Amino acid sequence: MERKSKSNLSELYLEENKDQIYENALAEIQSFELPLGTTLRSVYDDQPNAHQKFMEKLDACIRNHDREIEKMCNFHHQGFVDAITELLKVRADAEKLKVQVTDTNRRLQDAGKEVIAQTEEIIRCRVQQRNITTVVEKLQLCLPALEMYSKLKEQMSVKRYYSALKTMEQLENLYLPRVSQYRFCQIMIENLPKLREEIKEISMSDLKDFLESIRKHSDRIGETAMKQAQQQKTFSTALQKQNNVNYGRNMHLGRNRILESKNEITLKRTFEDEDEHEEEVLTAQDLVDFSPVYRCLHIYSVLGDGEIFENYYRKQRRKQARLVLQPQSSMHETVEGYRRYFSQIVGFFVVEDHILHVTQGLVTRTYTDELWNMALSKIIAVLRTHSSYCSDPDLVLELKNLIVVFADTLQGYGFPVNRLFDLLFEIRDQYNETLLKKWSVLFRDIFEADNYSPIPVANEEEYRIVISKFPFQDAELDKQSFPKKLPMSQSVPQIYMQVKEFIYASLKFSESLHRSSTEIDDMLRKSTNLLLTRTLSSCLQNLIKKPHIGLTELVQIIINTTHLEQACKYLEDFISNITNISQLTVHTARLYGLSTFKDARHAAEGEIYTKLNQKIDEFIQIADYDWTMSESDGRASGYLMDLINFLRSTFQVFTHLPNNNNDHAAMSGKVAQTACMSACQHLSMSLMQMLLDSELKQISMGAIQQFNLDVIQCELFASSEPVPGFQGDTLQLAFIDLRQLLDLFMVWDWSTYLADYGQATSKYLRVNPSTALTLLEK
Repeated sequence: MERKSKSNLSELYLEENKDQIYENALAEIQSFELPLGTTLRSVYDDQPNAHQKFMEKLDACIRNHDREIEKMCNFHHQGFVDAITELLKVRADAEKLKVQVTDTNRRLQDAGKEVIAQTEEIIRCRVQQRNITTVVEKLQLCLPALEMYSKLKEQMSVKRYYSALKTMEQLENLYLPRVSQYRFCQIMIENLPKLREEIKEISMSDLKDFLESIRKHSDRIGETAMKQAQQQKTFSTALQKQNNVNYGRNMHLGRNRILESKNEITLKRTFEDEDEHEEEVLTAQDLVDFSPVYRCLHIYSVLGDGEIFENYYRKQRRKQARLVLQPQSSMHETVEGYRRYFSQIVGFFVVEDHILHVTQGLVTRTYTDELWNMALSKIIAVLRTHSSYCSDPDLVLELKNLIVVFADTLQGYGFPVNRLFDLLFEIRDQYNETLLKKWSVLFRDIFEADNYSPIPVANEEEYRIVISKFPFQDAELDKQSFPKKLPMSQSVPQIYMQVKEFIYASLKFSESLHRSSTEIDDMLRKSTNLLLTRTLSSCLQNLIKKPHIGLTELVQIIINTTHLEQACKYLEDFISNITNISQLTVHTARLYGLSTFKDARHAAEGEIYTKLNQKIDEFIQIADYDWTMSESDGRASGYLMDLINFLRSTFQVFTHLPNNNNDHAAMSGKVAQTACMSACQHLSMSLMQMLLDSELKQISMGAIQQFNLDVIQCELFASSEPVPGFQGDTLQLAFIDLRQLLDLFMVWDWSTYLADYGQATSKYLRVNPSTALTLLEK
């Protein structure tokens, strides 16, 4: 029973559930809010007979609604009928009202046409006014941008490119962003990069023109800078002299009065010259317009390409530096070539120094130092090469002065120039070489023009003229009356004066080298020593060897060298007075003139001996003996008498040798004695060789007797003391070999010769057995 009741309850629950589903479906259909497809599908997807049941439910629902509609119509029907009846009553009034409304509407339409027209005009004006206000507002917004762009165009037209770039920045950052929606703004934005490139190109073109301009004006800039440096140096030198005068005024007031006044005049003139040139002083900025490089630098810096500009500028300037440092091939021929070369270099570095100090970063001190070191090496190499071609000392001196001014100028701009002054020491050696060559020619000309005879002086005035040129002192000669003769020839004072001129010329190069007086003194002494030991010595040696210089000239040369040797101490005093360096200074060099003139004198003496012997040989060559004669002529041969006469007259010349009360007296006597002894020995040897000549096959006793007469004349000449100072028969010993040999044959004392042979007391000690045998065979 319970199970059956539960089953009935379950069926009842299912039946109620189905009815609820159908009602929900009907509610969804009536709501018109949900799609019907889902609802209908749920109905059809249910139990097999669900459709039939749903249709039944739907019909029941429709019938319910019909009943409700019918009830509502029945309820309102009477009201509807009453409303229709009232509506029929007001139809006539409605028609009348319609006519009235139509007429009123017509009359309103006619009256409103004019109002409508005025209203439309007002509306149109209001729209125009609003548009104008909008345009004014937009123009006020665009006008600053347009004005700035117009300003930009104007700046471009007047070449104010830096200002134009600043205007571009303002346009891009401030004005154009406000009006970026307009098409003209886009056009401006597109044009700005083009304008920047145009400015860069124009600026670069201006820079190129500037670089070309400074290349052309470098020599004038450098010339002006060097002239100013030279004027400043002249002024400083004059001022220093003035200070020195003022410093020593209290100690040397009386003695330096004239010198002081002269220096004051010089200083005054220097001041006047400075005042005259003050108005003419020009700077690099006066000669060249630097605005293109400033402008280009600022433009590239604003554009962010400052580094590109710096690299380009430095690259181009390096190229110009190489061109400036390249000299002309003929530069060494004239001083103008060197001056133009130095002016261009100075102008180049003056410009770089100006750029260094007026710009930031374009040129740095490191860059200029590197450029200068490169240039300095090239300059030194060029000067070393071209100066070696200079053979004119005046040109070398002018070159030195130019180098000094060049160095002082660049030193004033902060460039190190020590290597240039080191180069000047090399050029100084070359200058000395050119001086030595020049003075060699002067010395040769002096020697060629000399007559090699004592200087005649007719009166006191002539004597003073000579001793003003040469420091000659001779107490004995001073006591003599005029006219008289000085022992030396004309070349001596001339040589002495030329040596002094050489010292002056050498001093000119040492000036302005920033060296101490001690160093200058040492340089002068060394160069003078070179002049004496090399140039003058060589000229003397060549002079002595010349064929046309005879014995008389050689004797005079010995006299001249003696006096020049004595004058060396005066040359040392002369150098000391110039440099204000005492000779007692430890490092002071000494002049080597003593050895120079001694060597020349020895060479002259040797040449005297050689020429005497040559002359003797010439006489011997004209000897014409008849070696087969039976008897002698009873007198000496003519050639020998001529030879002896020649020797007598020659040795008389030696009496002119210096014979003062000093060491030269002993020297001169020794020269004469040595020459006489050498001549006698050479004559004796030549006669001996004549007897022993291999071509001579036979000699008669008559020939021996004739030969003996000639030897006797030689012995008489030796015993006549042709040159004073020989002791006893010293000179006759030169013929002792001949005398003993001839005595042996004349007396025919062979027994004595053979008996005493080898003994120190032998009468024929100097007779050589082989010589005696050879002559005996003949």
